[in-house]
Amino acid sequence: MNLLITGGAGFIGSNFITYYLDKYQNTKIVNLDKLTYAGELSNLDKVCNNKNYTFIKGDICNRSLLEKLFKTYNFQGVIHFAAESHVDNSIENPAEFINTNILGTFNLLDVAKSNWMEQANQPKNQYKKNRFLHISTDEVYGSLGDSGLFTENTPYAPNSPYSASKASSDFLVRSYFHTYGMNVVTTNCSNNYGPKQHDEKLIPTIIRKALSGEKIPIYGDGKNIRDWLYVDDHCKGIDLAYQKGTTGETYNIGGNNERNNLYIANKICEILDEIKPKNESYKNQISFVKDRLGHDFRYAIDATKIENELGWKAAENFESGIKKTVNWYLKKYNS
Repeated sequence: MNLLITGGAGFIGSNFITYYLDKYQNTKIVNLDKLTYAGELSNLDKVCNNKNYTFIKGDICNRSLLEKLFKTYNFQGVIHFAAESHVDNSIENPAEFINTNILGTFNLLDVAKSNWMEQANQPKNQYKKNRFLHISTDEVYGSLGDSGLFTENTPYAPNSPYSASKASSDFLVRSYFHTYGMNVVTTNCSNNYGPKQHDEKLIPTIIRKALSGEKIPIYGDGKNIRDWLYVDDHCKGIDLAYQKGTTGETYNIGGNNERNNLYIANKICEILDEIKPKNESYKNQISFVKDRLGHDFRYAIDATKIENELGWKAAENFESGIKKTVNWYLKKYNS
């Protein structure tokens, strides 16, 4: 079968493609990526010569390109990662997020529908098993207080242009199920970490600044809490949702690893103190900077539904996953 993956040169997409080609050796993957600053072709060095892998540089906002790809490759499925995803950038330049995350998702859905569906609620015979899987985020739910968890029934309350654009794309996907009967599934994940994440994100920034002797910047008082999910665990969850998820449903994928930003900085410094010691602790480099505008206090996901219905379970806890992550970045930054 031919599978279209959008945004596959990014952090999660590239990890997923490597995982998927290894597991499903009869699937051909076409990776469509615009290669913005967050896309990195070297993330796919392991698969670039795989006969089942094709890379195409292009933009999901380019509808004529999408139409051409669907005609050429006759896709049996779409897994849609492509998104602008950096909150700070969305505050500075929201227009890019509106275009890619909303208009791009609409184009992709609409081209898939016109290729796969005879009419509303009636897929063409050869496309009855075709599925569109949309990758989203827990940020669409807004911010939690000290207690409680996001479930699939939590009302949407996005607080940044990024999360608002992702919420909009989630609603578009939902509408194509309820209006046209398209076979769609959505996953909402907590904060991912692991190999190949872009340097600007929190964990790579902490490691990079620590190693270069710079100040390690932590927003506000460092007490903002996120639920951390190791990227390989996320890939397995996406795979399960794509293969076994119920049409029209949403699945939350979370690591059950709530940690605040200051804890993460301290933990990474402790690991570096142990494996790459210097005269003083890396912790002395931690510094506090002005808080981000509209900074959500806490995110935490209840992953009960995907655990019970699809048999997913996170293999890594934060302490095991962060060690693997630090070791990967040590190799990257020292090479």
